[in-house]
Order: sequence, then C-alpha cells, then structure tokens
Amino acid sequence: MKEEIVNIRNEAVARISEAADMSELEEIRVSYLGRNGKLNEMTKQMSGLSSESKKGVGILINETKETLFNILAEQENRLKNSTRNWFDPTIPGIKPGIGHLHPMTIAIDEIVDIFKRMGFVRARYPEVEWDFFAFEALNIPKGHPARDEWETFFINAPEDDILGKMVLTPHTSSGQVREMQRVKPPIRMINISKNYRKQADATHVPMLHQFEGLVIDRGINITHLKGTVDYFVKHFFGSNIKTRLRPHNFKFTEPSFEVDISCMTCMGSGQLPSGGTCRVCKEGWLEQAGAGMVHPNVLKNGGINPKIYSGFAFGWGVERAFMMKPGLKLSDIRLLYSCGLQNLNQFI
Repeated sequence: MKEEIVNIRNEAVARISEAADMSELEEIRVSYLGRNGKLNEMTKQMSGLSSESKKGVGILINETKETLFNILAEQENRLKNSTRNWFDPTIPGIKPGIGHLHPMTIAIDEIVDIFKRMGFVRARYPEVEWDFFAFEALNIPKGHPARDEWETFFINAPEDDILGKMVLTPHTSSGQVREMQRVKPPIRMINISKNYRKQADATHVPMLHQFEGLVIDRGINITHLKGTVDYFVKHFFGSNIKTRLRPHNFKFTEPSFEVDISCMTCMGSGQLPSGGTCRVCKEGWLEQAGAGMVHPNVLKNGGINPKIYSGFAFGWGVERAFMMKPGLKLSDIRLLYSCGLQNLNQFI
C-alpha cells in the first residue's frame, strides 16, 4: 500500500508541474486531494491494516498531502505571475531619457564656431575680478554709476593697494587689458564668460553671459568693426536680419556705438499679433551690443602704443542674442534659466 501511495504522489507532482492554467490545476487538486480524491480513497482502505501498518501508512498519506499542497501553491503563484508579467521579448525596449546641452552652452558653441572662421581665438579671464581691470584700466572714472554698489557686486575681501576692490566681473571687457598684457598685437580675441549685475527683468538677469571681441593691429578702423558685426549677425540670426549702429558713449571706446538688430519676437514692428506692445523691444529694434574703437587710454593701460596700433571691441549678451534666434520668440529672458522641463525641452 505504501508503494501505491508513493506512485500516487509522484504522478500528482508530475501533473501539477505540467499544468498549463488555473482550471487544470484545480482539476488536479480535486482528483488527488478532494473528498473523493485518490488519497482519501487510500485512507478508507486503511481499515483492514494492522495497528502498526496503519501508523506507517497514515504518516505517509499526511506527508504526501502536505507535499502536494505546497507544490500546488507554488505552481499557482507561478501561473499567476506568468500571466501578469507576460511580455513579448521581440517588442522594442523603452529608451531611457537622454539629457542635452543647456541652451546657453549650445549658443556659446555656435558663437565660438562663427568667430573661429574669422580667425578669433577664444580666451577666458576671471569671474572674480579686480576693480582695476573691470573699471580703472578701461578708462571708467571714479564716481561713474557703474562703479557703485547699486550696479556691481563687490566682494567682502581686503582691498589691494594697486588693483583696488574685488568684484564679480560686471562685463567681459575686463579681459581686454589682461589680453593686451598677455600677448602683443596682432590680437584677435573672443572672450566668453559669466558676468554679474544687479538687474532682473524681462531682458536682464543678475548672472548673464557675454562674449567680448577685441581686435588690435595696424590700420584697424570702423569698417573692420562693421564688417565683423555684420558677418556674425548674418550667420547667427539669418541673412534677413537688419542691423543699425547708433552713436553712444562708452568710456573705453571712442567713437562708440550700440548695435541694434530687428526684433524677431515682433518681426521689427514693435507690436504683437494680439495688438499689444512687444515686451522685448518696445519699438521694433533690440539693442544687442556695445561696440567701438578701443580708446587710446585703454591701449596705453595694456602696454600698447596707440600711435602705432588701433583696434575695435564689442560686447554682446549671449542670452539676449539667443532670444532673437528665428522661431524662438522668447518674451522673457528668465525662461532660459527656468527648471521647468516644458521650457527646456523645446531646445532639444
């Protein structure tokens, strides 16, 4: 009888492991463990056995039942998980999200590439600067509004006897005299870095990027400046963008100009399609850069003889230039530094 019980157990185990679905598994359970199942039938046949044999057969039947219950539970879980986690291995996988460069990095790379074609070499100078390079060497006199604490971030550090106070550099122009002291003409520099000013509105942010161009050589004049500006504008914004030079007053250039381009947000009209005034330009033109011929005093401070050499310089805001890219139509410069994916994903 024990041999028959063992055979029943082995047969049941084999059938359970091969069960294809829950209904088949239930059918096997009833067949072996149900009220009229094979193991209960074996229990009924124990009445003709001796007391010693009954004990041995009873233990074997109970062990067999426990074994079958455990195997049934395992196979039931396996069938449930198999149904729930079914997948087709031939289906293409879900690609993980891939990051991309920040819009300002993309703009800077493009700017560097354009100026490299004209022979400019990129230079980098400190973001934490001395008053001398930021103002004094650029012919900006003491008492000028740009040198007060309402415009410039001053560092709480000991003042140098020669170089003056320490500041967060307010413009890339601070690299002009450093470049003149580092190399001698001919100079063709493009300096791109962060600047810091106490300004925040639709077209200004406290931390901004600028790119500074400096060209010094014999016989440099305004036509070289205009040609360089036009080349950049046409390649960065598009051949249909208009430019204009307006006379201005910068202490470190003479003569000085502001460079304007036609606004791409309102297409140079000053009015939005809704009828409102363009928040970016107000009148159809957007001031993009300061430029001019390098002042003789600045050349002298850089150790260059202004009677032999002349040069031009210009400074552009990277963010303001990027805002005017065709098709973007950004009405607020602060969106470029928003952490919202809705804003950043559009630049992918």
